[in-house]
Amino acid sequence: MIRAIIVDDEPLALQHMKLKLIETGHVEVIQTFFNPLAALEEMKKLDFHVAFLDIEMPGLSGLDLAEYIQEWNPSIYIVFATAYRDYAIQAFELHSIDYVLKPIIKDRIDKTITRIRDHILLTAELPVQEIPPSLRIECFREFAVYHQNEPIKWKTAKVKELFAFFIMNYNSPINRDSLIDTLWPETDYQKAKIQLHTSISHLRKTLNALGYPNAITFSNQSYSLQLPAFQCDAHELEQLVDDMPKLEENNVQVVERIIQQYQGDFLELNSYDWSITKAQELRLSILQLLQTMVHYFSNHHEPHKKQHYLQRMCQLNPYSEDGVRQLMQHYIDIGNRAGALAAYHDLKSLLMEDLGILPDALTNELYETVLRSHSNSSPQKVQ
Repeated sequence: MIRAIIVDDEPLALQHMKLKLIETGHVEVIQTFFNPLAALEEMKKLDFHVAFLDIEMPGLSGLDLAEYIQEWNPSIYIVFATAYRDYAIQAFELHSIDYVLKPIIKDRIDKTITRIRDHILLTAELPVQEIPPSLRIECFREFAVYHQNEPIKWKTAKVKELFAFFIMNYNSPINRDSLIDTLWPETDYQKAKIQLHTSISHLRKTLNALGYPNAITFSNQSYSLQLPAFQCDAHELEQLVDDMPKLEENNVQVVERIIQQYQGDFLELNSYDWSITKAQELRLSILQLLQTMVHYFSNHHEPHKKQHYLQRMCQLNPYSEDGVRQLMQHYIDIGNRAGALAAYHDLKSLLMEDLGILPDALTNELYETVLRSHSNSSPQKVQ
């Protein structure tokens, strides 16, 4: 996996570039910067292979920033992004391994990434045998980690929980005492400290065996986890929501794939108390994506897909009357009177059994509309 940073003073252009890089399946964007001066200050703390730089930026041009990067680390690859071909060619001749013209298109960025990967292998700066093995991390419903499609066996349940906590806080230093308070809240401090050190040692050995040496570091009383290449369903969801582009035919499949990965709440079956807040955040994120997909397929006149995502919304948030009303209205629009009535009765039963309340006025009004409607099918008795 190629680790990259992006520097561009235009937020929309930066987000578009980030999405295109992620879509290649070969790039991990570890940091983005709107301010080139901030990038200059922070980049020495980061471990990356390539910098994607806008050329025209206030304060420090991409060309000047490239010079600083090359002086600091000549092995870093530079890719310039610009709307002006003349600037791109000039920059390419001076500093970079490649350039891309804005707006970024998939075929062009794929060629750029292929060129970088080939160059890395040819120069032996990252030999094939030293590329860390494939690591896939699943956080939805139950925490699971796979190495080359084989499940990882953990020394103890606490080592597994520790790694899950690191993944939730990835790229963020975690204070040692905070870690102890979170994972060993009822244990004497000195005993908990020993258990933490033991668990860290086991986790380091596991990661070393997978090809991730020195993945866990300790500095200023804090631990950090850095993995050069891995896949994580929760991280993909967060990254997509943070950089959500306008849905179009060329990117809607990415959103569909990420939604498909959501098979349950974040660490739902693990029952880690510390994961509850994150689980709630990610549930809201997936509901936001589902609503976006409903609008997209409604506008593109694809009723079957619209219905699929409406049903998923209602499954994830069954108490949402707004979601049920959308589903009822969809059934009305396609002439499925029975479906609209069933959606209402399912909601009514759920609200009465679990909360002791009835649907609100808007939902009842829509229900009355369905009752008054005429169906081409045989009349059905309404309870």
